[in-house]
Amino acid sequence: MMKETDKNMESILLVDDQLANLQVLFHTLENLGCKLLIAKNGEAALAIAQKMRPDLILLDIMMPGIDGFEVCRRLKMNPDTEKIPVIFLSALDETGDKVRGLQLGAVDYVAKPFQVEEVIARVNTHLTIHRLNREVQKQRDELEHELQIVSQLQRNLLPERLPAIDGLKLAVHYETSRYTGGDYYDFAVLPDDRLAILVADAEGHSAPATVMMAMTCALFRSCTDCLDKPDQMLFYINENLCKVNRGSFVTAIYAIYDVRRRTLKMARAGNPLPVLYRPSEKTATEIFCEGVLLMGLEPYSEVPITEITLQPGDQLLFYTDGVTERFSETGELYGTNRLLQQFGTVHSDDPADILRGIMDDLSQFAGILPADDDQAMLIMVAE
Repeated sequence: MMKETDKNMESILLVDDQLANLQVLFHTLENLGCKLLIAKNGEAALAIAQKMRPDLILLDIMMPGIDGFEVCRRLKMNPDTEKIPVIFLSALDETGDKVRGLQLGAVDYVAKPFQVEEVIARVNTHLTIHRLNREVQKQRDELEHELQIVSQLQRNLLPERLPAIDGLKLAVHYETSRYTGGDYYDFAVLPDDRLAILVADAEGHSAPATVMMAMTCALFRSCTDCLDKPDQMLFYINENLCKVNRGSFVTAIYAIYDVRRRTLKMARAGNPLPVLYRPSEKTATEIFCEGVLLMGLEPYSEVPITEITLQPGDQLLFYTDGVTERFSETGELYGTNRLLQQFGTVHSDDPADILRGIMDDLSQFAGILPADDDQAMLIMVAE
C-alpha cells in the first residue's frame, strides 16, 4: 500500500536510452527527495508520463525509435501531459537544436556533458515553478467554484417565473458579463389587477455589485407597505442603502401597472428612460420620466412620479445601461438611437419575440466582442 507521503512526493521522469546516463542522472538527483522514474526510450516515456503524470521530465533527444523532439511534441499535444515541464539534456549543442526544443514547448535545455550543480539548480528551479503553477491553478479552480456558487445564489434571488396576469404579456432577458453582476429585476402582484415592476442596476459587475444587488432585493421584498407607492419604495430603498453604502450606487425604476385602467405610475432613480412602442404610430420613443439621484449616495427630500396611459398593443421596454453601452469590435457604441430603431422593427405582440430581435441585433452589432457590463431588459405588452 502506497504511503501518504509517497502520494504527495514530487516525481521526475528520466528518459535516456543509455543506461550509464540514467545512472548518472539518478545519482545526481537522488538526494532531492523526489521519486525518480526511468524510461529507456520514447515510447516508454510517453506511457509513463500518461500514467504517472510526473512533475518534471528530463529528456534525451537522440534515441532509437521516437526521438526526444517527437516525445516532447506528443506530450504537449496531449491535454493530460501538456503542462508537465520538460528539460532537454542532450549532446546536441547547436543553437538550432536548442531553439527547436524550446519551440516544441520545453522549459529548458542543458547540453551534455552537464555539470551536476547546474542540473540540480535547474531542476529545483523548474520544480518550484511547476509547484507554484499548480498552486495558482488550484486557487483559480477554487475561486471559480466559489464564483459559480455565488452566481447561482444570485440568480436564485430573481423571480422563478414571470407573473401571469390577464391583459398583460411579459418577457425578460438577464445576462451578466461575468459570473456575478449587479443587474436586478423583480415583481410584486398587487390587489385589483395591478403589478409592481422593479428594474435596478448596482454599480459595476463584480462582488461589490452583487452585494448591492442582494441588498436592493432584500429591501424591496421587506417593504410591503410601499409596494403600491413608487415614490415611497425608492425613498425607502435609498434611505437604507445610504446607511451602509460607502461610495457605490444603484440605479432603478419602479412602476405600478393597473391592468384594468392601463395606467402606469413610475418613479426613476438614475435608470435609463423607458421606451414605448405604439403600433398605431409605428415609432418607438423614450418616455420622459422625471427622476432623482442614484440610490445610495444621499437621502431624498421627495421622489417625483410620472403617470401615463397605455393603449391596447402598446409595448414598453425597461432596461439597464449595459444594453445601450455595448460596444462593437470597432469601438462603436450601440446607443439609445439604435435601440429605439430596433425596438420598432419586430412586428409582433409577443414580448419574447421582441426581446429576441433586440438580442440578435445586439449580438450582430458586437460581433465576437464580449459584453463588459451586465444586461437586463423587461418588456410588457398591454392587451
